[in-house]
Amino acid sequence: MPLKTHLDEQPTLNLTPMIDVVFLLIIFFMVGSTFGGPERKIDLSVPEVAKHKSLDSPPPARIVNVSREGTITLDDVPLTPAELTSQLGLAQAANPNLTVLIRGDRKVPYERVVWALDACKRAGVRQLDVSVQLIKRR
Repeated sequence: MPLKTHLDEQPTLNLTPMIDVVFLLIIFFMVGSTFGGPERKIDLSVPEVAKHKSLDSPPPARIVNVSREGTITLDDVPLTPAELTSQLGLAQAANPNLTVLIRGDRKVPYERVVWALDACKRAGVRQLDVSVQLIKRR
């Protein structure tokens, strides 16, 4: 049986990485605190607001569906192309940032989708989206 002739080194805790991190944090906060100095020297009187109104989220996009039978609906309400133009015109006047999403069935004649696109153009809609489905290629 072999005998130990030397003593094992006792485990120690290496504090060097922790000291490095603390040193870097001290430098970061020292440099960061000096940036606030020039802003304190500016003599400004900021205006006060008596009442504040929270920002409303934008209205949701209006959805135009063109079904397989060729029926055009605006938010699930069936309309003719002329009625669609007038409804979108009213909505565009109420909200200049109106967004319209057109969803057409893949089996519908393209002419029906063009009617919906034309109604949006006549109504002055500038933000227009067309829904499509991506084809997975192999």
